[in-house]
Amino acid sequence: MTVTVGELVATKEAELTTGPFGTQLKAAEYVDSGVPVINVRNIGLGTIREADLEYIGENTVTRLSRHVLRTGDIVFGRKGAVERHAFIRDTEDGWFQGSDCLRLRLVSERYDSRFVSYCMLTDEHKQWMINQGSHGSTMASLNQGILFRIALPDLPIAGQHKIVAILSAYDDLIENNSRRIRIMEEMAQRIYHEWFLDFRYPGHGGVAFVDSELGLIPEGWEVHSVREVARLVRGQSYRGTDVAECGGTPFVTLKCVDRGGGFRRDGIKAFTGQIHPDRTVSAGDIVVAVTDMTQERRIVARAARVPLRDGVEAVMSMDLVKLEPRDIPSAFLLGMLRYSGFAEEVKQHANGANVLHLHPDRILDYRFAVPPSRLLASYAQVADNTVQLEDALGTLQDSLRTARDLLLPRLISGEIDVDDLDIPTGESAA
Repeated sequence: MTVTVGELVATKEAELTTGPFGTQLKAAEYVDSGVPVINVRNIGLGTIREADLEYIGENTVTRLSRHVLRTGDIVFGRKGAVERHAFIRDTEDGWFQGSDCLRLRLVSERYDSRFVSYCMLTDEHKQWMINQGSHGSTMASLNQGILFRIALPDLPIAGQHKIVAILSAYDDLIENNSRRIRIMEEMAQRIYHEWFLDFRYPGHGGVAFVDSELGLIPEGWEVHSVREVARLVRGQSYRGTDVAECGGTPFVTLKCVDRGGGFRRDGIKAFTGQIHPDRTVSAGDIVVAVTDMTQERRIVARAARVPLRDGVEAVMSMDLVKLEPRDIPSAFLLGMLRYSGFAEEVKQHANGANVLHLHPDRILDYRFAVPPSRLLASYAQVADNTVQLEDALGTLQDSLRTARDLLLPRLISGEIDVDDLDIPTGESAA
C-alpha cells in the first residue's frame, strides 16, 4: 500500500509551496549576511550544501514569511539535479526558500518527515524523479504535478520512527566526522595565513624584511613561479559514453572540486574508455580546475588534494590539471594554491562564452614567496599530520555511507522488519 503526496495535500496533511517569484524577491534584496537562502545549488542528497549560500535581510523575510523554512521541511530544486532534495534540520530552522525551489511540508500525524526524506534517497525513487523530470528539454525540471505523484509507503508511524532512528544514527556519525574535518580545514588555513601571509612563523622575531616584486618579504625568502617548482600534467579528453556511475576505473572530474577548494568524494565517477597512462592521479596528487560550467567562476582555479587509497589510480578529466611539486613539499604547494590569493587572481584570466577556460600557463606563471627549507619542512610536518587524520575520517565517512546506503532500501521496503526491534525513538521529524 502507498499514499501519494497529492493525496496528502488533498486531505491537508501536506503542503506544497513554490518559491517566491523573481518579482517578489529581487536581486537588490540580497545582503552580505542575514538569513540564509536555499537555492538549487545548495540542495544535496537529503542535505544542504552550505558553500555559496546567499542571504536576505529580516525585513524581506517578514514580507515573504510564507517561504520561511521549518524543521522537517523537504526542499526540491525546480531544475537541474531533480533527484536531489534537502531535509531541513533544527540548525536550518528559519532559513528561507529560494525562488527556484519547491517546498514539501508534512503536517500529517501519519508521517515522520525524516522518514519521507529517507524514502526519497533510495535509488529507485531517485531514478523515478529523473525520469519524471525529463521532458525532452536539455535540463531536467520539476513541478508540483510531479511531486503530487510521489508514492510513499503506508507504514505505521511507530515503524517509521524506528527506521529513522536506525538511519539517523549513521547520519549523526557522518555529520560529526564532517564537522571535525571542517575544523581541521579551518586550522590548516589559519596556520598557512599566520606563517606565510602574515609572516608570523616560528622564529620570525628579529627577521628583517626586504623588497621583492611582491612587496616586502622576510629576508631569506625567495620569489618563484609555479613553473619553477612544479610540473603540470593535463587531463584526458573523454566522451559521454566513457563515463558511468560505477564499474570502471575511478574518474576524477570537475565535480570532485569543491567551490571553495578541496576534494568532493561524491564527485568521483567511473571511467570505461581507453586510459592514457600519463593522465592519471593517485593518493596525494594535487589537481586544479581549468574549466567552469558557469560564468560565476566558482570552481575555476580551485585546487584539491586527491584522497584516494594508496595503490589506487584514477583517470583525470581534461577539466583538470595535475601539479607535481619539485623541491618544495606538496603540502606547501597545496596550501599556497588553496589559502593564498592564487585562485582569486588566476581565475580572472579565464574566458569563454558558455564554458570558462583557463589556460594552464596562467597557473604556471603565478609567482609567490617561498620560505627557507627548514620552515617548509616544519609546515609540511604539521600539514601532513592534519591530512592523514582527514583521510582517515574520510575513509570512515565512506564506510558509514556505504553501510547506511545498504540498509536504507531494505528498511524502506520492509525487507528488514523493525516491528520487534526495541529501538529508542524521539518520535520527532527533526
